[in-house]
Amino acid sequence: QVQLVESGGGLVQAGDSLSVSCAASGRTFSTFSSYAMGWFRQAPGKEREFVATISRSGGITYYADSVKGRFTISRDNAKNTVYLHMNSLKPEDTAVYYCAARRDYSNTYTTINEYSYWGQGTQVTVSS
Repeated sequence: QVQLVESGGGLVQAGDSLSVSCAASGRTFSTFSSYAMGWFRQAPGKEREFVATISRSGGITYYADSVKGRFTISRDNAKNTVYLHMNSLKPEDTAVYYCAARRDYSNTYTTINEYSYWGQGTQVTVSS
């Protein structure tokens, strides 16, 4: 059984900060440190879009232009968990946030089709 479970979403005001996390479990993730992790989001009526990705060691990160400088992705391989720290939130950041995982072959993975495993999502709402 493979599970990615997001948590930490909620309702905040514009300019606030919020962190969401994603815990991986199951036999597949017994080697969590072999997986690249990504965060995506989907706003109502829009397609799911890439937010951020982090390499298996945590040494390489990459962000969508819309969140660069405001969001930080990190991971704790001892806890099988990846985090997304969001600062200076804007109403346009309102979306369901999904984490995703795939085996890391030393590339940067930014598209939906590149990821094999997905969580169920957590809602982030930013009021103006």
